Amino acid sequence: MVQVSEILAKYDLRRTAVRIQVLSYFLKSKSALSHGQLEKALEDTDRVTLYRTLKTFEETGIIHKAIDGTDVARYALCGGECEHDHHDDDHAHFHCKSCDETVCLDHVIVPKVNLPVGYVQDSAHMIINGICEKCKL
Repeated sequence: MVQVSEILAKYDLRRTAVRIQVLSYFLKSKSALSHGQLEKALEDTDRVTLYRTLKTFEETGIIHKAIDGTDVARYALCGGECEHDHHDDDHAHFHCKSCDETVCLDHVIVPKVNLPVGYVQDSAHMIINGICEKCKL
């Protein structure tokens, strides 16, 4: 398993206590996390510092926004191909209507769309809503 210190070193980020805590929590999580979830789990972390940490992680390519069609911004670890200000996150996200968790479906690739002449695609998102296997039981 990838270690926190390896990830921070790869992206040339200092090892601060908050970065270590946040990244460790992401590594343990199987689903995308919101700022609120992290704030609740890491009670000793200042709200603004947490926000800045998430922003830094997103900008460097450690995490990406997991678009799930809700009003809550959620983040998930990138697969390793993401770089500064460029995310290789062309996969679908699954949002469970029962438990409200969102997970990356790395193996489900968002299809390329042939746009009309003159149109330039900035991004595309695929959201699959349903019931996860935990809630289905």
